Amino acid sequence: MVFEAGKTWAEADADTAEAIDFLEFYGREAERLAEPRPLIRIPGEDNELSYIPLGVGVIIPPWNFPLAIMAGMTSAAVATGNTAVLKPASPTPVIAAKFLDALEEAGLPEGVVQFVPGPGRIVGDILVEHPLTRFISFTGSREVGLRINELAARTAPGQKWIKRVIAEMGGKDAIVVDRNADLEQAAEAITASAFGFAGQKCSACSRAIVHRDVYDAVLERVAGLAGRLAVGDPADPQTAVGPVIDEAAYRKIVQYIGIGQTEGKLVCGGAEGEPQGGFFIPPTVIEGVAPKARIAQEEIFGPVVAFHRADSFEQALAYANDTDFGLTGAVFSREP
Repeated sequence: MVFEAGKTWAEADADTAEAIDFLEFYGREAERLAEPRPLIRIPGEDNELSYIPLGVGVIIPPWNFPLAIMAGMTSAAVATGNTAVLKPASPTPVIAAKFLDALEEAGLPEGVVQFVPGPGRIVGDILVEHPLTRFISFTGSREVGLRINELAARTAPGQKWIKRVIAEMGGKDAIVVDRNADLEQAAEAITASAFGFAGQKCSACSRAIVHRDVYDAVLERVAGLAGRLAVGDPADPQTAVGPVIDEAAYRKIVQYIGIGQTEGKLVCGGAEGEPQGGFFIPPTVIEGVAPKARIAQEEIFGPVVAFHRADSFEQALAYANDTDFGLTGAVFSREP
């Protein structure tokens, strides 16, 4: 993960721990669901309810959690009795291949999971549209997820069932800081969430919505913490922020930083032009951003956080909910 995905050691360690948790969770859930479901007894009838496998599932995981989410989606399908076709994310196929080696070493029968790497627009579409595909598990962008949902909804010749789609797609997550919050704790959380793995998480904090009474204090603290984060080779244990995944991501994020500078004030970070020594973007804070600004509404997927000033806690919640995305969020306050 350090080499292929550009994760720091801490991020790669957390990814591995989460993969272990997924395996543990789905294994125990499969045992629970394998038991017959309790039913109300009706005189003269003998009814049973139990779960059975669906069939062949297509697993399309993301590159940003190339072990954890990939392992979780795959193991969930297998533990519940299905076979699976694993189409790994194009930037991180080796991690998925290594996971398959581990499954074989653990004793999984040959062929239960098929490894099919390739471009999503070619390989992914074929797998999603195939008449024998029973369900699709996807984690990734909203654009791709909606396309998968649309393709899966069309009934292919020879198809006997309605395909099921599980799609987890993107986020535009906010951290709300009330005026009575622990400001040090809030600033540390915003920094860790916004810039961990260079902000390349659907759960990353991309909007800090701060009460006006403590806005300047929180902004100053976050900018100071962000400026001290070491950016560079993720193989160096001292590195806090590694590169973004590829050139396309780099150019997209740089473009959004440019947009952000027209919608607010650049406080720290920023990037422009050609990448130097790798696809590195320093932690970037843009303040004074309006709730309807593009960098407040669109998923950037990079180390960029927009700061919003709220006049009240109620207004802060309204700003937090004013997005097309729904995934994670946090509130820092001393009032339950």
